Amino acid sequence: MDKLENIFAWQDKFNQKVRTERHLDFDQSTWVQKMGLALMVELGEVMEEAQYKWWKNPKPIDVPKLHEELVDVFHFFVSMCIDAGLDADGLYAGYLAKNQENFRRQEGLSSKPGYSVADSDE
Repeated sequence: MDKLENIFAWQDKFNQKVRTERHLDFDQSTWVQKMGLALMVELGEVMEEAQYKWWKNPKPIDVPKLHEELVDVFHFFVSMCIDAGLDADGLYAGYLAKNQENFRRQEGLSSKPGYSVADSDE
């Protein structure tokens, strides 16, 4: 089992434990919404750790805390993928396809206009 598959398996095991022990039974749409909301809250915590408030006196970033918040984001992202029916292989394949398309867009080779650096001079 590769690392991503392992992460998905552990997250699914954790989700099932929490849902069973807490008697949580929502439909797919509700689970995806709940995970999306939790993901946004965790991203807010990442922003707090990254010192996004330019109007405050800067202080050093607590890198271990920032990493902890990023891992929290990843937990909820993986849960949302699982709830949406996207497994590790599907996420990996989707990532590769989208990454390839993103490169094509930047190189002006995509059917979608407006991404090429060469087009920005016009």
